[in-house]
Amino acid sequence: MKPIQLASSLSQVTPSRIRQLADIAFSMEGVLRLHFGESNLPTPQFIKDAAAEAMNAGYTFYTENAGLPTLREAIAEKYAELHNVELDPESEIVVSASGVQALNVAIRCIIDPGDESIVLTPNWPNASAIIALYGGEPKEVPLVRTEDRFGIDFTSIQKVLSPKTKLLVYGSPSNPLGWVADPSEQQALLDFCRQHRIWLLSDEVYERIYYSGYVAPSILRLCSREDAVVVVQSFSKSYCMTGWRLGWLVARKDLALKATQLNEFIVSHAPSMVQRAGEVALKHGEETIQRMIEIFNDNMMYCYDAMSSISSVSISKPEGAFYLFPRINGVKDSFAFALSLLKETKVSVAPGAAFGNGGEGAIRICCAAERSVLEPAMERIVGFLEKK
Repeated sequence: MKPIQLASSLSQVTPSRIRQLADIAFSMEGVLRLHFGESNLPTPQFIKDAAAEAMNAGYTFYTENAGLPTLREAIAEKYAELHNVELDPESEIVVSASGVQALNVAIRCIIDPGDESIVLTPNWPNASAIIALYGGEPKEVPLVRTEDRFGIDFTSIQKVLSPKTKLLVYGSPSNPLGWVADPSEQQALLDFCRQHRIWLLSDEVYERIYYSGYVAPSILRLCSREDAVVVVQSFSKSYCMTGWRLGWLVARKDLALKATQLNEFIVSHAPSMVQRAGEVALKHGEETIQRMIEIFNDNMMYCYDAMSSISSVSISKPEGAFYLFPRINGVKDSFAFALSLLKETKVSVAPGAAFGNGGEGAIRICCAAERSVLEPAMERIVGFLEKK
Protein backbone atom coordinates (compact mmCIF):
# COMPACT_ATOMS: atom_id res chain seq x y z
CA MET A 1 0.00 0.00 0.00
CA LYS A 2 1.25 3.44 -0.93
CA PRO A 3 2.14 5.42 2.23
CA ILE A 4 0.25 8.59 3.14
CA GLN A 5 2.50 11.48 2.11
CA LEU A 6 3.89 14.41 4.03
CA ALA A 7 2.99 17.95 2.97
CA SER A 8 4.53 18.57 -0.46
CA SER A 9 5.37 22.16 0.46
CA LEU A 10 8.05 20.86 2.86
CA SER A 11 10.26 20.19 -0.15
CA GLN A 12 10.87 23.93 -0.33
CA VAL A 13 12.59 23.88 3.07
CA THR A 14 16.02 22.31 2.66
CA PRO A 15 18.07 20.82 5.50
CA SER A 16 20.62 23.04 7.20
CA ARG A 17 24.10 22.43 5.77
CA ILE A 18 25.54 23.59 9.09
CA ARG A 19 23.55 20.95 10.95
CA GLN A 20 24.53 18.29 8.40
CA LEU A 21 28.21 19.02 9.04
CA ALA A 22 27.60 19.24 12.80
CA ASP A 23 25.93 15.83 12.91
CA ILE A 24 29.03 14.29 11.34
CA ALA A 25 31.26 16.13 13.81
CA PHE A 26 29.12 14.91 16.73
CA SER A 27 29.78 11.32 15.65
CA MET A 28 33.56 11.81 15.93
CA GLU A 29 35.79 11.96 18.97
CA GLY A 30 38.12 14.86 19.76
CA VAL A 31 36.71 17.38 17.27
CA LEU A 32 37.54 21.08 17.78
CA ARG A 33 34.11 22.55 17.05
CA LEU A 34 33.95 25.95 15.36
CA HIS A 35 30.80 25.33 13.32
CA PHE A 36 28.05 26.60 15.60
CA GLY A 37 27.48 30.25 16.43
CA GLU A 38 27.95 30.22 20.17
CA SER A 39 30.57 31.06 22.73
CA ASN A 40 32.22 28.58 25.07
CA LEU A 41 31.71 31.15 27.83
CA PRO A 42 29.10 29.97 30.35
CA THR A 43 26.03 31.99 31.19
CA PRO A 44 27.09 34.45 33.93
CA GLN A 45 26.34 33.21 37.42
CA PHE A 46 24.16 36.18 38.35
CA ILE A 47 21.80 35.30 35.48
CA LYS A 48 21.62 31.65 36.55
CA ASP A 49 20.98 32.75 40.12
CA ALA A 50 18.17 35.03 38.92
CA ALA A 51 16.43 32.10 37.20
CA ALA A 52 16.69 29.96 40.33
CA GLU A 53 15.38 32.78 42.50
CA ALA A 54 12.51 33.32 40.07
CA MET A 55 11.51 29.66 40.26
CA ASN A 56 11.61 29.76 44.04
CA ALA A 57 9.55 32.95 44.00
CA GLY A 58 6.81 31.25 41.99
CA TYR A 59 7.62 32.16 38.38
CA THR A 60 6.50 28.75 37.15
CA PHE A 61 3.08 29.70 35.76
CA TYR A 62 1.78 31.19 32.51
CA THR A 63 2.66 34.77 31.62
CA GLU A 64 1.22 37.18 29.08
CA ASN A 65 1.68 36.04 25.46
CA ALA A 66 3.77 39.16 24.82
CA GLY A 67 5.98 38.43 27.82
CA LEU A 68 6.23 39.73 31.36
CA PRO A 69 5.46 43.48 31.50
CA THR A 70 8.56 44.02 33.64
CA LEU A 71 10.78 42.39 31.01
CA ARG A 72 9.27 44.46 28.21
CA GLU A 73 9.82 47.58 30.31
CA ALA A 74 13.47 46.57 30.85
CA ILE A 75 13.90 46.10 27.08
CA ALA A 76 12.40 49.55 26.43
CA GLU A 77 14.74 51.08 29.03
CA LYS A 78 17.72 49.42 27.34
CA TYR A 79 16.77 50.90 23.94
CA ALA A 80 16.51 54.34 25.52
CA GLU A 81 19.94 53.87 27.12
CA LEU A 82 21.76 52.43 24.09
CA HIS A 83 20.02 54.12 21.16
CA ASN A 84 18.07 57.06 22.59
CA VAL A 85 14.93 55.44 21.18
CA GLU A 86 11.62 55.62 23.05
CA LEU A 87 9.43 52.52 22.73
CA ASP A 88 6.06 51.62 24.20
CA PRO A 89 6.67 48.35 26.07
CA GLU A 90 2.96 47.50 26.04
CA SER A 91 2.37 47.76 22.32
CA GLU A 92 5.70 47.69 20.42
CA ILE A 93 7.74 44.93 22.13
CA VAL A 94 6.97 41.21 22.05
CA VAL A 95 9.06 38.68 24.00
CA SER A 96 9.66 35.36 22.26
CA ALA A 97 11.11 31.94 23.00
CA SER A 98 14.38 32.71 21.14
CA GLY A 99 15.48 35.06 18.41
CA VAL A 100 14.58 32.50 15.76
CA GLN A 101 11.02 32.34 17.07
CA ALA A 102 10.84 36.13 16.88
CA LEU A 103 12.05 35.89 13.28
CA ASN A 104 9.47 33.20 12.64
CA VAL A 105 6.44 35.12 13.87
CA ALA A 106 7.64 38.38 12.29
CA ILE A 107 7.90 36.80 8.85
CA ARG A 108 4.56 35.02 9.28
CA CYS A 109 2.93 38.37 10.06
CA ILE A 110 4.20 39.83 6.78
CA ILE A 111 4.03 37.25 4.00
CA ASP A 112 1.33 35.09 2.47
CA PRO A 113 1.93 32.03 0.27
CA GLY A 114 3.27 33.17 -3.09
CA ASP A 115 4.78 36.39 -1.76
CA GLU A 116 8.44 37.19 -2.39
CA SER A 117 11.05 38.45 0.06
CA ILE A 118 14.49 39.92 -0.61
CA VAL A 119 17.24 38.58 1.66
CA LEU A 120 20.69 40.16 1.71
CA THR A 121 23.21 37.34 1.78
CA PRO A 122 25.43 35.64 2.87
CA ASN A 123 23.09 35.51 5.84
CA TRP A 124 22.08 33.21 8.65
CA PRO A 125 20.04 30.61 6.70
CA ASN A 126 16.97 30.62 8.96
CA ALA A 127 15.44 33.72 7.37
CA SER A 128 15.29 32.22 3.88
CA ALA A 129 14.13 28.87 5.30
CA ILE A 130 11.30 30.47 7.29
CA ILE A 131 10.15 32.44 4.24
CA ALA A 132 9.97 29.17 2.27
CA LEU A 133 8.28 27.41 5.20
CA TYR A 134 5.35 29.83 4.92
CA GLY A 135 5.04 29.43 1.16
CA GLY A 136 7.03 32.52 0.23
CA GLU A 137 9.95 32.78 -2.15
CA PRO A 138 13.26 34.20 -0.87
CA LYS A 139 15.17 36.22 -3.45
CA GLU A 140 18.77 36.23 -2.23
CA VAL A 141 20.93 39.20 -3.21
CA PRO A 142 24.62 39.01 -2.24
CA LEU A 143 26.38 41.87 -0.54
CA VAL A 144 29.32 43.04 -2.62
CA ARG A 145 32.85 43.23 -1.34
CA THR A 146 34.52 46.58 -1.86
CA GLU A 147 38.18 47.33 -1.16
CA ASP A 148 38.02 46.81 2.60
CA ARG A 149 34.43 45.86 3.52
CA PHE A 150 31.12 44.65 2.19
CA GLY A 151 28.39 46.89 0.80
CA ILE A 152 24.80 46.80 -0.44
CA ASP A 153 24.13 46.27 -4.15
CA PHE A 154 20.96 48.29 -4.74
CA THR A 155 21.10 47.68 -8.49
CA SER A 156 20.75 43.93 -7.89
CA ILE A 157 18.04 44.50 -5.28
CA GLN A 158 16.08 46.56 -7.78
CA LYS A 159 16.35 43.76 -10.36
CA VAL A 160 14.65 41.18 -8.13
CA LEU A 161 11.96 43.58 -6.87
CA SER A 162 8.50 42.67 -8.15
CA PRO A 163 4.82 43.37 -7.35
CA LYS A 164 4.96 40.22 -5.20
CA THR A 165 7.76 41.58 -2.98
CA LYS A 166 6.56 42.18 0.59
CA LEU A 167 9.74 42.14 2.68
CA LEU A 168 13.47 42.89 2.73
CA VAL A 169 15.64 41.11 5.33
CA TYR A 170 19.18 41.88 6.42
CA GLY A 171 21.40 41.20 9.42
CA SER A 172 23.69 43.74 11.08
CA PRO A 173 26.13 42.89 12.56
CA SER A 174 26.13 40.12 10.03
CA ASN A 175 26.30 36.42 10.64
CA PRO A 176 28.52 35.25 8.91
CA LEU A 177 30.34 38.27 7.45
CA GLY A 178 30.86 40.52 10.46
CA TRP A 179 29.69 43.41 8.27
CA VAL A 180 27.84 46.21 10.05
CA ALA A 181 25.45 48.47 8.16
CA ASP A 182 26.44 52.06 8.84
CA PRO A 183 23.74 54.73 9.30
CA SER A 184 23.92 55.83 5.65
CA GLU A 185 23.38 52.25 4.48
CA GLN A 186 20.52 51.79 6.92
CA GLN A 187 18.94 55.02 5.73
CA ALA A 188 19.23 53.85 2.12
CA LEU A 189 17.52 50.55 2.99
CA LEU A 190 14.79 52.38 4.87
CA ASP A 191 14.23 54.83 2.00
CA PHE A 192 14.08 51.95 -0.50
CA CYS A 193 11.47 50.09 1.54
CA ARG A 194 9.43 53.24 2.10
CA GLN A 195 9.49 54.01 -1.62
CA HIS A 196 8.38 50.52 -2.63
CA ARG A 197 6.00 50.03 0.32
CA ILE A 198 7.57 46.84 1.64
CA TRP A 199 8.54 45.75 5.15
CA LEU A 200 12.11 45.98 6.38
CA LEU A 201 13.32 43.36 8.87
CA SER A 202 16.62 43.91 10.65
CA ASP A 203 18.25 41.05 12.53
CA GLU A 204 20.25 42.86 15.25
CA VAL A 205 21.04 39.88 17.47
CA TYR A 206 24.78 40.71 17.49
CA GLU A 207 24.42 44.44 18.17
CA ARG A 208 26.47 44.36 21.39
CA ILE A 209 29.33 42.43 19.75
CA TYR A 210 30.69 45.47 17.96
CA TYR A 211 34.33 46.49 17.69
CA SER A 212 34.04 50.19 16.83
CA GLY A 213 31.94 51.38 19.72
CA TYR A 214 29.61 50.52 22.56
CA VAL A 215 26.76 49.21 20.42
CA ALA A 216 26.15 48.76 16.69
CA PRO A 217 23.73 51.28 15.16
CA SER A 218 20.09 50.16 15.11
CA ILE A 219 17.62 50.89 12.33
CA LEU A 220 15.26 52.01 15.12
CA ARG A 221 17.32 55.19 15.46
CA LEU A 222 16.24 56.24 11.96
CA CYS A 223 12.69 55.01 11.50
CA SER A 224 9.48 56.36 12.95
CA ARG A 225 7.20 54.18 15.02
CA GLU A 226 4.79 54.15 12.07
CA ASP A 227 7.34 52.71 9.61
CA ALA A 228 6.94 49.12 8.39
CA VAL A 229 10.07 48.02 10.27
CA VAL A 230 10.74 44.99 12.47
CA VAL A 231 13.82 44.39 14.61
CA VAL A 232 14.58 40.87 15.84
CA GLN A 233 16.72 40.40 18.93
CA SER A 234 17.96 37.71 21.32
CA PHE A 235 19.66 37.19 24.67
CA SER A 236 21.74 34.34 23.23
CA LYS A 237 24.87 36.16 22.07
CA SER A 238 25.15 39.23 24.32
CA TYR A 239 24.50 37.32 27.53
CA CYS A 240 25.80 33.82 26.64
CA MET A 241 22.26 32.41 26.91
CA THR A 242 22.04 30.26 23.76
CA GLY A 243 20.35 27.35 25.52
CA TRP A 244 17.85 29.51 27.40
CA ARG A 245 15.83 30.37 24.25
CA LEU A 246 14.80 33.94 24.94
CA GLY A 247 14.43 36.77 22.43
CA TRP A 248 12.15 39.60 21.39
CA LEU A 249 10.98 41.71 18.50
CA VAL A 250 10.24 45.41 18.15
CA ALA A 251 7.67 46.41 15.57
CA ARG A 252 4.87 48.70 14.58
CA LYS A 253 1.87 48.24 16.86
CA ASP A 254 -0.28 46.26 14.42
CA LEU A 255 2.45 43.69 13.77
CA ALA A 256 3.35 43.46 17.46
CA LEU A 257 -0.29 42.76 18.30
CA LYS A 258 -0.57 40.03 15.70
CA ALA A 259 2.78 38.51 16.75
CA THR A 260 1.46 38.38 20.32
CA GLN A 261 -1.59 36.49 19.11
CA LEU A 262 0.56 34.07 17.13
CA ASN A 263 2.68 33.38 20.20
CA GLU A 264 -0.41 31.80 21.78
CA PHE A 265 -0.59 29.18 19.04
CA ILE A 266 3.15 28.48 18.77
CA VAL A 267 4.72 28.58 22.27
CA SER A 268 2.21 30.55 24.39
CA HIS A 269 5.16 32.53 25.78
CA ALA A 270 8.80 32.23 26.74
CA PRO A 271 9.43 30.33 30.02
CA SER A 272 8.47 32.45 33.02
CA MET A 273 11.67 32.06 35.06
CA VAL A 274 13.82 32.60 31.95
CA GLN A 275 12.05 35.90 31.32
CA ARG A 276 12.92 37.02 34.83
CA ALA A 277 16.54 36.03 34.26
CA GLY A 278 16.54 38.08 31.05
CA GLU A 279 15.28 41.08 32.95
CA VAL A 280 18.18 40.79 35.39
CA ALA A 281 20.63 40.33 32.51
CA LEU A 282 19.51 43.59 30.92
CA LYS A 283 19.74 45.53 34.18
CA HIS A 284 23.07 44.22 35.45
CA GLY A 285 24.94 42.78 32.46
CA GLU A 286 26.97 45.71 31.12
CA GLU A 287 30.23 44.91 32.88
CA THR A 288 29.99 41.28 31.77
CA ILE A 289 29.37 42.32 28.16
CA GLN A 290 32.42 44.57 28.07
CA ARG A 291 34.68 41.81 29.39
CA MET A 292 33.23 39.42 26.82
CA ILE A 293 33.84 41.85 23.94
CA GLU A 294 37.50 42.16 24.92
CA ILE A 295 37.84 38.38 24.76
CA PHE A 296 36.05 38.14 21.41
CA ASN A 297 38.11 40.96 19.91
CA ASP A 298 41.37 39.29 20.96
CA ASN A 299 40.16 35.97 19.56
CA MET A 300 39.03 37.58 16.33
CA MET A 301 42.35 39.29 15.72
CA TYR A 302 44.26 36.09 16.49
CA CYS A 303 42.22 34.14 13.93
CA TYR A 304 42.21 36.99 11.41
CA ASP A 305 46.00 37.26 11.51
CA ALA A 306 46.33 33.50 11.05
CA MET A 307 44.00 33.38 8.05
CA SER A 308 45.46 36.55 6.50
CA SER A 309 48.84 34.83 6.34
CA ILE A 310 47.56 32.35 3.72
CA SER A 311 47.99 33.54 0.13
CA SER A 312 45.01 31.50 -1.12
CA VAL A 313 42.62 33.20 1.32
CA SER A 314 40.65 36.40 0.76
CA ILE A 315 39.24 37.87 3.96
CA SER A 316 37.72 41.08 5.31
CA LYS A 317 38.24 42.21 8.89
CA PRO A 318 34.92 41.87 10.78
CA GLU A 319 33.27 44.98 12.19
CA GLY A 320 31.04 43.02 14.55
CA ALA A 321 29.77 39.55 15.58
CA PHE A 322 32.36 36.82 16.21
CA TYR A 323 32.92 35.14 12.86
CA LEU A 324 35.45 35.07 10.07
CA PHE A 325 34.24 34.29 6.56
CA PRO A 326 37.38 33.60 4.53
CA ARG A 327 36.99 32.89 0.82
CA ILE A 328 39.39 30.20 -0.35
CA ASN A 329 40.72 30.29 -3.89
CA GLY A 330 39.73 27.28 -5.95
CA VAL A 331 37.02 26.03 -3.60
CA LYS A 332 33.80 25.43 -5.52
CA ASP A 333 32.10 23.10 -3.04
CA SER A 334 32.45 24.51 0.47
CA PHE A 335 30.59 21.60 2.09
CA ALA A 336 33.03 19.12 0.56
CA PHE A 337 35.92 21.32 1.67
CA ALA A 338 34.59 21.56 5.24
CA LEU A 339 34.01 17.81 5.34
CA SER A 340 37.54 17.14 4.13
CA LEU A 341 38.91 19.54 6.73
CA LEU A 342 36.90 17.79 9.43
CA LYS A 343 38.05 14.31 8.49
CA GLU A 344 41.71 15.21 8.07
CA THR A 345 42.19 17.63 10.97
CA LYS A 346 39.22 17.09 13.32
CA VAL A 347 38.29 20.77 13.07
CA SER A 348 34.69 21.56 12.14
CA VAL A 349 33.70 24.81 10.44
CA ALA A 350 30.48 25.84 8.70
CA PRO A 351 30.39 25.64 4.89
CA GLY A 352 29.83 29.00 3.21
CA ALA A 353 27.13 27.54 0.97
CA ALA A 354 24.91 27.28 4.07
CA PHE A 355 24.56 31.07 4.11
CA GLY A 356 22.91 31.49 0.74
CA ASN A 357 23.77 33.28 -2.47
CA GLY A 358 27.35 34.59 -2.38
CA GLY A 359 28.47 32.16 0.31
CA GLU A 360 29.87 29.39 -1.83
CA GLY A 361 33.65 29.17 -1.88
CA ALA A 362 33.97 30.37 1.72
CA ILE A 363 33.83 28.90 5.21
CA ARG A 364 32.60 30.39 8.46
CA ILE A 365 34.86 30.14 11.50
CA CYS A 366 33.35 30.88 14.91
CA CYS A 367 35.96 32.79 16.91
CA ALA A 368 34.03 32.73 20.19
CA ALA A 369 35.58 29.49 21.38
CA GLU A 370 38.16 29.58 24.17
CA ARG A 371 41.81 29.92 23.18
CA SER A 372 42.60 26.34 24.20
CA VAL A 373 40.32 25.35 21.31
CA LEU A 374 41.02 28.19 18.88
CA GLU A 375 44.81 27.98 18.86
CA PRO A 376 45.18 24.30 17.90
CA ALA A 377 42.19 24.64 15.54
CA MET A 378 43.74 27.54 13.65
CA GLU A 379 47.10 25.76 13.46
CA ARG A 380 45.36 22.78 11.86
CA ILE A 381 43.35 24.93 9.44
CA VAL A 382 46.42 26.87 8.35
CA GLY A 383 48.40 23.65 7.93
CA PHE A 384 45.57 22.12 5.90
CA LEU A 385 45.41 25.16 3.60
CA GLU A 386 49.16 25.34 3.14
CA LYS A 387 49.12 21.79 1.77
CA LYS A 388 46.49 22.61 -0.83
